[in-house]
Amino acid sequence: MDPAGGCPHADNARLLARGAVATVVLPGDVEGMVVLGHDALKEFLAHPDVAKGAAHFTALQEGQIPDGWPLKTFATVQGMTTADDADHRRLRALVSRAFTARRVEELRPRIEKVTAELLDGLEQAAPADGEAVDLRAHFALPLPMGVICELLGVDAGHQDRLHHLSNQVVATDIGPKEAMAANRELVEVLGAIVADRTGKPGEDLTSALVAAREADGDRLSPHELIGTLLLMIIAGHETTLNLITNAVRALCAHRDQLELALAGTVSWTDVVEETLRWDAPVSYFPFRYPTRDLPLAGTVIPKGTPVLAGYSAAGRDQAAYGPDADRFDVTRAARNLSLGHGPHYCLGAPLARMEATIALERLFTRFPDLDLAVPETEAALPRHASFVGNSVRNLPVRLRGRTAGGS
Repeated sequence: MDPAGGCPHADNARLLARGAVATVVLPGDVEGMVVLGHDALKEFLAHPDVAKGAAHFTALQEGQIPDGWPLKTFATVQGMTTADDADHRRLRALVSRAFTARRVEELRPRIEKVTAELLDGLEQAAPADGEAVDLRAHFALPLPMGVICELLGVDAGHQDRLHHLSNQVVATDIGPKEAMAANRELVEVLGAIVADRTGKPGEDLTSALVAAREADGDRLSPHELIGTLLLMIIAGHETTLNLITNAVRALCAHRDQLELALAGTVSWTDVVEETLRWDAPVSYFPFRYPTRDLPLAGTVIPKGTPVLAGYSAAGRDQAAYGPDADRFDVTRAARNLSLGHGPHYCLGAPLARMEATIALERLFTRFPDLDLAVPETEAALPRHASFVGNSVRNLPVRLRGRTAGGS
């Protein structure tokens, strides 16, 4: 795996041509595997003999993974993403009440209001026709970050720092000292938020988690509480940020597909689902571990191997989506795995879908001629230095009129 990340699709196609499961070398020469094929990934994500807990990570338990390993947080953070069975059900139950269909729908007016305010801000940031503005920084980021922080009761003053530290945590090219420092600071910031909510509880999710007790009186441990907040902050904004960014980029490069949405021929929900499939916001997500030697799609994954879920590859698997799987087609009625499957399916998926749908509809309704202000190239649109997240670092656009990048 290239620690510097980059666009995953060419490498995905090369690996998929060899099989649905591949052996990879993770940073630090750690041996791992990745499940790339759609059907194999669907089976793997729901398999009863696949665990998330680091107790099943053989190399970690044998002391072969050093402190500062850039992916260590994914393995060792205490929360839903690293819990199994009863612990997973307990932690998920504590958070799930904030993401019921009713609760998410209640957030719609607030999301619409924030979206409108951000669109006003976009116009102010680029007041002159032809002047470029970074859509990722001024729109795609503050919408989900603002919503998840409001849901958690996080003061707006923490948001920029939380985003920066989240980027550090998901980076795969970061050095050991930087990785440890970022994790330490993130825990400190989250600890301060918990202390504030403990002293001044409100109607937010953090206050509810602090006070949460199961019927038997079980409370979240301090490490579980911090781990849960870390997960909510990162997953609650990074995924939607990438989803909105990738969708705008795709629509600018495929004007015929944009016209279908603007004309009402397809819904904006269709646009979101095709973006999730075609350019998944998460490329390779760490980790799962087979609890026994596991045959999958003709390959045996050894017990205790750290396995990446290859969402971006599965979305373009021709075995699942046909020979035109590489084509961005908003009329394609196909489900995807990009927000997970099985017991660890993303709790925030309905919220992410709602945010992205509202964002895209309002953005292109207000600025139907919005287009990229730079060529559609890797040099002009550098990627994030991570093979976990899948998106570009910035997205310069012109709100009115095409210049470069359309095709």
